[in-house]
Amino acid sequence: MRKRIIFLCWLCVLLPAAMQAQRNTVSPEEANTDSLKADHKVSYFGTGERPDSLQERRLIDLFYYDQFRHFNDPRAPYFLFMSRDADLAMGIGGVVRMRGWIDWGGVVNTGGFIPYMISVPADAVNRRKIGSTPSGTALYFRVLGRNVAVGDYQLYIEANFNGYQARDFSLKKAYATINDWTLGYTNSTFSDPLAASPLVDGQGSPAEVRTTSVLLRWMHTWNSKWGAAASVEMPSSHIGANGETNKALNDWIPDIAAFVQYEWGYNEHIRLSAILRTLSYRDLVKSSNVTVPGWGLQLSSVFRPCRPMTIYATVNAGKGYGSLSNDLLMGNFDLVDSPYRSGRMYTPWAVGWTGAVQCYLHQKVFVSCTVGQMRYMPAGTVDANTYKYGLYVAANIFWNLTPRIQAAAEFNWGRRENFSGEGNNARRVSLVAQFAF
Repeated sequence: MRKRIIFLCWLCVLLPAAMQAQRNTVSPEEANTDSLKADHKVSYFGTGERPDSLQERRLIDLFYYDQFRHFNDPRAPYFLFMSRDADLAMGIGGVVRMRGWIDWGGVVNTGGFIPYMISVPADAVNRRKIGSTPSGTALYFRVLGRNVAVGDYQLYIEANFNGYQARDFSLKKAYATINDWTLGYTNSTFSDPLAASPLVDGQGSPAEVRTTSVLLRWMHTWNSKWGAAASVEMPSSHIGANGETNKALNDWIPDIAAFVQYEWGYNEHIRLSAILRTLSYRDLVKSSNVTVPGWGLQLSSVFRPCRPMTIYATVNAGKGYGSLSNDLLMGNFDLVDSPYRSGRMYTPWAVGWTGAVQCYLHQKVFVSCTVGQMRYMPAGTVDANTYKYGLYVAANIFWNLTPRIQAAAEFNWGRRENFSGEGNNARRVSLVAQFAF
């Protein structure tokens, strides 16, 4: 008994010490970011003395603080222009990214690996395919500053090659931020890109919410821990009207999105997000316009149980939010025909989840594994060929050759199953090389 008591006493002493040491140890991800922060070419303009190192570091740190940064988003720019009073910084940068892949046992005819796009039944003609794309190659421009009259502000523009056959140059983001307010075209407040796992695949898990829209957002953080945001966003609904007994109407009321978040450590947080939508259609049987509410909830988190390891987890559910998710975006699932009454439409249930683990083998090498599913849950009987769920698995290895040169390889497996019970699988091996500047 005495030995057990002594053991427990030592455990009570050593465990807090070990946890404190864990908190004080820099994670490999944070160390890589510090390497990036030191890898800049800074040119100064204006009059006066050069800013001290603390002022310079404060501005550079702002380039890396982004609650809506996705793993595949460009790094902070290598070339920076900074005023000598350290009140203004401008960066121009980009990334050149090339992906190549081969599919077998089932083909996904897009650059992204999308379970919804897997043919059911299996197509004997399209069993294998090789492809490549420069999709994700981007140029961007960011200005950060501080003004006596307006406070802190930021301007950001990004365009990349994601258009026709992934070769057209198209706008991806364009927004302005002044203190807690953001206006422009950027990630929806309902999304949580930081909680998305690292992938070679540019599409991501079928349940991932990765939509962008024109919005007005307020976002504030208290005590560097608690945060909240609310926004008004331009809608883009996908309504499955049949054109005979009902017809889709134009979106005319903006979406309302919000989140509350608790954060700790470096890029670790838990977030609860919500969105409220207004979906409209015309009942041709009754000759009347009908408005139906849609909504979605999402709980997401990213955290490190130990320094080399990061866990990513997301679950979302709701009615009429399908067009905000990767898989259901491919169809018209926000409003669908009612099986009980001709002309009537309703918002069907959908549920999605994603889990992933990332582990550093070395400061410059990490592996990760991601599993995700999106499930469509309509009321009543639907057509046998209707999508029921998509399942997604990815395993990869990333190598950071330098702070700005990265190579990776990934294996993907996906499955689409219809309400008939018939399904089909697809497999993909892909490679990527990217160079940021």
